[in-house]
Amino acid sequence: MHEDANNEVPPATGRGTPSGADQEFLALERELTVLLRRARANQGEMAREVHPDLESSAYGLLIRLDELGGQRATDLAAYIGVGKATMSRQLRALEELGLITREPDPADGRAWLVTLTEEGRCRVGTVREARRARYVSQLAHWDRREVAELARLLHQLNGGMEK
Repeated sequence: MHEDANNEVPPATGRGTPSGADQEFLALERELTVLLRRARANQGEMAREVHPDLESSAYGLLIRLDELGGQRATDLAAYIGVGKATMSRQLRALEELGLITREPDPADGRAWLVTLTEEGRCRVGTVREARRARYVSQLAHWDRREVAELARLLHQLNGGMEK
């Protein structure tokens, strides 16, 4: 797959290419593939900016904790879509890096809440602000309503993917 001079990927051609409404879904798949490939690369870069030893897959956990505060490990695992063992391993690594801490859940003394440490909150905040500034710069030629509409549509898409 390659982009033309306008950074557009030409539509697929050849035998067996669906037509009509299916073309929109093929275009969606193509654009999501490019977006996700770039997002994975950016996630690794942002994870390293938080801490050089941070796994890129753990960056999303830090963002979730930054936005929502204390969370149970089981809730984080469900949100990210991983098993308890994987979540436990990731949380242990984040704890060893000094980015998170675990404290008793005041609502249930048997459970623990995972929260960002002050160091974790500071590092994540710095990286998120830099990323936001990058988006502002990259999308400076967009109307703010278009940015809001894109965010709304992505939110709608993400909500539909959870089902």
